[in-house]
Amino acid sequence: MGGVNLVTVSADDGEVRLDRWFKRHYPQLTQGQLQKLLRTKQIKVDGKKAEASQHLIEGQTVRVPPLPEQGSPMLQAKIRRDSAVVSDQDAAFVQSLVIYKDKDVLVLNKPAGLAVQGGTGITRHLDGMLSALRFEKDENPRLVHRLDKDTSGVLVLGRTPAAAAKLAEAFRSREAKKVYWALVFGVPEIKEGKISAKLLKCSGEQGGESVRVDEKNGQKAATLYRVVDEAYKKAAWLELMPLTGRTHQLRVHCQYMGHPIVGDGKYKGDFPAADYLKYGRDLHLHARALRMPLPSGKMLEVYAPLSDKMADSFDFFGFSYKKPENPFKKFPLI
Repeated sequence: MGGVNLVTVSADDGEVRLDRWFKRHYPQLTQGQLQKLLRTKQIKVDGKKAEASQHLIEGQTVRVPPLPEQGSPMLQAKIRRDSAVVSDQDAAFVQSLVIYKDKDVLVLNKPAGLAVQGGTGITRHLDGMLSALRFEKDENPRLVHRLDKDTSGVLVLGRTPAAAAKLAEAFRSREAKKVYWALVFGVPEIKEGKISAKLLKCSGEQGGESVRVDEKNGQKAATLYRVVDEAYKKAAWLELMPLTGRTHQLRVHCQYMGHPIVGDGKYKGDFPAADYLKYGRDLHLHARALRMPLPSGKMLEVYAPLSDKMADSFDFFGFSYKKPENPFKKFPLI
């Protein structure tokens, strides 16, 4: 039996029923055991009584009480792996990613290629290194949102259960504002505007998850964008502010606009790889900035330096990215 955990619902688990969420993440738990925990109010969502049939929302916090650990050898192997000691090399690596720290919050500049959480075929991920980010605390920090594996940039962690709950609420209520940088093929004719296109999750052509625009069955999704700079009609540097938090939203919206993100193998359509760039096959999407209220009541505004690979491409096009204007002053909702 372990202790109580507060688990933040990820974008991939948004809209999933609570009982199915438990089946997905805690397969050792029987339906009878789950019902008993719900009946005795040991399982809660955002601190409130939970029902098996309720649908979860990205950013909500699920209280997971101590659970029986018996189960399949595969499950036991996962438990042992997730509780393994972080190597000195990985500890130094993940600590080097910290760009902001206070008593409640850690902010990392996540590199592209590092998954936030584990999954099929993923053995090295940020979630497995959190014990190296305790510093003076006695417990691991908690993930309150996520980035795609191949997206770099700002990632926020709560250092206590209470802080994590407040941060997750800020993301869920859209008090947290994020600005991404992207390098896209071509240049939009309209230099700034709003992309509104409903998105629907579906199975990918080669397995895995994919997202497409579906105005009839999809969920509402909106993104503000503006062209910061352009190069010879071949490429553009965009700033993107998502107003909703759908899976792969920025990538699909850029494709929908007719200007997919460079290096996006899943959503580039008929565009060829940008082999004229040294890293033209890597996704050029970076979570550049975050502005949000802290649990202390102060306002945080933090910026993640551009990755070396994206910087190389920006240098190729002559973009002046080292002293950019404050992006939050360029969008009308701030």
